[in-house]
Amino acid sequence: MISVEGLRVEFGGFTLFDDVSFVINKKDRIALVGKNGAGKSTMLKILAGLQSPTGGVVSIPKETTIGYLPQQMQLKDIRTVREEAEMAFDHIHDMEREINLLNEQLAERTDYESEVYHKIIDKVTHLSEQFQMMGGSNYHAELERTLIGLGFSREDFDRPTSEFSGGWRMRIELAKLLLRRPDVLLLDEPTNHLDIESIQWLENFIATRANAVILVSHDRAFIDNTTSRTIEIELGHIYDYKVKYSDYVVLRKERREQQLRAYENQQKKLADTEAFIERFRYKATKSTQVQSRIKQLEKIERIEVDEIDTAMLNLKFPPAPHSGSYPVIAEEVSKSYGDHLIFEHVNLTIKRGEKVAFVGKNGEGKSTLVKCIMNEIPFEGSLKLGHGVKIGYFAQNQAQLLDDNMTVFDTVDYVAQGDIRTKIRDILGAFMFGGEASEKKVAVLSGGERSRLAMIRLLLEPVNLLILDEPTNHLDMRSKDVLKNALKDFDGTVIVVSHDREFLDGLVEKVYEFGNKRVVEHLGGIYEFLERKKMQNLQELEVSANKATEAAADENVPTQNKLSYEARKELNKAIKKQEKLIAESEKKIEELETSIADLEAKLATPEGASDTALYTQYADLKKALSETMDLWTEQTMELEEMQQN
Repeated sequence: MISVEGLRVEFGGFTLFDDVSFVINKKDRIALVGKNGAGKSTMLKILAGLQSPTGGVVSIPKETTIGYLPQQMQLKDIRTVREEAEMAFDHIHDMEREINLLNEQLAERTDYESEVYHKIIDKVTHLSEQFQMMGGSNYHAELERTLIGLGFSREDFDRPTSEFSGGWRMRIELAKLLLRRPDVLLLDEPTNHLDIESIQWLENFIATRANAVILVSHDRAFIDNTTSRTIEIELGHIYDYKVKYSDYVVLRKERREQQLRAYENQQKKLADTEAFIERFRYKATKSTQVQSRIKQLEKIERIEVDEIDTAMLNLKFPPAPHSGSYPVIAEEVSKSYGDHLIFEHVNLTIKRGEKVAFVGKNGEGKSTLVKCIMNEIPFEGSLKLGHGVKIGYFAQNQAQLLDDNMTVFDTVDYVAQGDIRTKIRDILGAFMFGGEASEKKVAVLSGGERSRLAMIRLLLEPVNLLILDEPTNHLDMRSKDVLKNALKDFDGTVIVVSHDREFLDGLVEKVYEFGNKRVVEHLGGIYEFLERKKMQNLQELEVSANKATEAAADENVPTQNKLSYEARKELNKAIKKQEKLIAESEKKIEELETSIADLEAKLATPEGASDTALYTQYADLKKALSETMDLWTEQTMELEEMQQN
């Protein structure tokens, strides 16, 4: 579908891509991976047509549509949610205007037999056909259905986009892309501002609705759940693996070991050749052989190996100062902004040394409770910090508080104490500030670089309660590993607000869920929490289990095995019902596809091509097929969830 041949990109004297070639096929699910700065975002911009390469060719068929979701939002806060989402149909509006303009021209002209008149008729017919096939003016229902599917309520449709947080704006952009139904979807760090539920929705969307997808993400779980092909960018070249990310990691390790062996062998041969040249350079009897070796050296294509510094993967931070047994105790805490209630009746106790996660949809109060703990905003109820608690707080705006006049190295050196000062350059390297980057002034750093530097500073300060609000948004996978391992070894208390399941997995032992104006405590890790959430979504099973529990309470005799049997019986009944619904949907899909094929055959004839009623019928059938496919997808996912239990 898209062919990239001999791609070359240069910035100044630096070569980002050198003779890169690959093909993107229909339905490909591609993860674009590589170090920060390797060129992942640049590649997406080139594919989106927003940036031109220095050399090479990107061949995209004329009819191919491309949807691009950048890291930064493009909303201008001058529209409502509905108006912003309707921008997905700008091409339909433009076509409608063109059809109306051509019809006006036909009404004004009297040269009915002229070639120009007939060309205008042909164009109107062609555009009208396209207009009907794309849904014409019947898109409003699809728009509302998509926004509701993404978590918006009907009351949200007429609210200005300026009232929504970054995560909800991301959903508006995703809604626009979904409504456009592009042939190729380009996503650059789509999970950065999404909550866990939104990420799971996006995973489902990519798996069931999208066509070809190319994405850049540092969320391991997300790319492993959504992609089946991995393209790695390294030192200006690409390595194409036809496997998902977790399998790529294994294959890459094997390839790297082979690369290193080849590199070492080549270095030995080069050293031997150079030694021979030096030894016999000035001996006349060996001049022919020396010249031959020199030519050999010139022709050898040098093997390059991208250096990976593993020195700090087991980074240990200084011990946390001692604090009271319970660093945070909240009793009946409530917070409102005017008449808008954020949460109420919050009761939680965090013990010394515990590592907990705050999760939930955007706008449910996670960061608000953090600000209450920090005593930055007023609230109702009691919130006590334990004796000797010293808080270290990381949020995106912390990066703006750094001193612009200091260098990266000095910024970290200023807070480092004890033996850790001897390892500052290693720490900086682990967080992508190796070499000359450590001497950069803070003033010239990008937003992501400032965030990483603020994170390093925080982790070196002597605190015993770390509060991290979305700490992984600007970290690559290796930096996240360094941070995660450091936090696991940290002997203080940690509160993490995060949507990154892989980062939270194995780090936290308790999850606080924010939603419906409440905060609910769940013991166990993040995946245990998500599994319990899946169970809660099986409403038929939940209702039957509740009935069985009530019966057990009344009779005081049934065992746990009997309850399990009753629940399993209800589940099997629900599975059979679901399978029947899926079979009905599949039959309807088959019937619709047959009807569409018959209609397409009629439209291919001269008589059919001039019958506008057929186009309307065709558009209605395509819409019905799309809705039935969506219903089949939802039914299939529900069945899979049932079968997992």
